[in-house]
Amino acid sequence: MLASIQIQVGKSVMAETRPGLSRPRRTGGDGTPEVFCADEQVAVAVDLGRWQTLALDVLEAEGVRGAAELTVVFVDEGTMQQLNAQYMGNNYATDVLAFPLDAVEATRTPGPGALTKGPGKNGFDIADLPLLLGDVVVCPTVAMKQAPSHAGTEDDEMALLLVHGILHVLGNDHDTAEAAIAMQALERKHLESFHWQAAAPANFRHVPEVTQ
Repeated sequence: MLASIQIQVGKSVMAETRPGLSRPRRTGGDGTPEVFCADEQVAVAVDLGRWQTLALDVLEAEGVRGAAELTVVFVDEGTMQQLNAQYMGNNYATDVLAFPLDAVEATRTPGPGALTKGPGKNGFDIADLPLLLGDVVVCPTVAMKQAPSHAGTEDDEMALLLVHGILHVLGNDHDTAEAAIAMQALERKHLESFHWQAAAPANFRHVPEVTQ
């Protein structure tokens, strides 16, 4: 899925705003959450291990348990523009897109191990499949451009966009003023806990997403 940026939409839709979408399930089967990262652009150096760790920390803090999978892909502006146009109807490269999947409703063919997993288990059990949380797509070059007027620094901008995308995947939104305030509070909480490991710096500007 990563190499060709084939985003799985399934029964859900890409979320910038997702009115009426129920909150996804957050508990998978036996196992632990996993985050798969891929860097499909070359303009900005991306530390995949660092962002993978941040993503895992946020998933744990948000109550994701068991076998669950999240994909994070870093893309160039051309790819982001195509995705934004295809799924959102906006013909420009945005900073982050989130593609939530509705848990087990996502179509997936079980591997051979799932058919016989566990003593005395006969046949396929849907609970054996990992919970597919969804995909977060980030455009680092857009992040770098908007950082001074958005989060403040390039590093903080990348962290904010990643956390923002994960929260969308988990069912959070900012389609009303109250929802936006609540989502921003969650973002700040996770950034202070796992990104800065301290209170937000004075130059952190937590402003709404820039619309173009």
